[in-house]
Amino acid sequence: MPDTDHKLKVLFLCTGNSCRSQMAEGWTRAIKGDLIEAYSAGVETHGLNPNAVRVMNEAGVDITSQKSQHIDEFEANDLDVVITVCSHAHDCCPDFKGQAHVVHMAFDDPPKLAKELLAGGASEEEALSCYRRVRDDIRAYIETLPAVLTQGT
Repeated sequence: MPDTDHKLKVLFLCTGNSCRSQMAEGWTRAIKGDLIEAYSAGVETHGLNPNAVRVMNEAGVDITSQKSQHIDEFEANDLDVVITVCSHAHDCCPDFKGQAHVVHMAFDDPPKLAKELLAGGASEEEALSCYRRVRDDIRAYIETLPAVLTQGT
């Protein structure tokens, strides 16, 4: 792990860099920006999920300036930690040059959960509850950073 004299460079990696990784980047910038330089990317790019933007705004975090980026944009960066936030991204995570430590912390997929609820007759508002729960789960995890990253190393 890097020394404590500089901000940790942390990349949150997900499948499409549209929802979970975007939320993680937003939360990190908002509540850990003094300690962590946060980025997000995907093994694919799907654009920002409007429901992720909506529920983050509800919590007071504006992620509208973030963009969906491909992991290839970061392979040459001097990252300290890559946190995969879904199993697909973890399975597809490339090897990073340098000292990047890969950590896996999976979160449920809000679009998938919301789609299942809507198929079962739930309202749009009920489907948004999936996004809110995952948003709050991600915030709780971000609040443990960077300490949790140094445990066991």
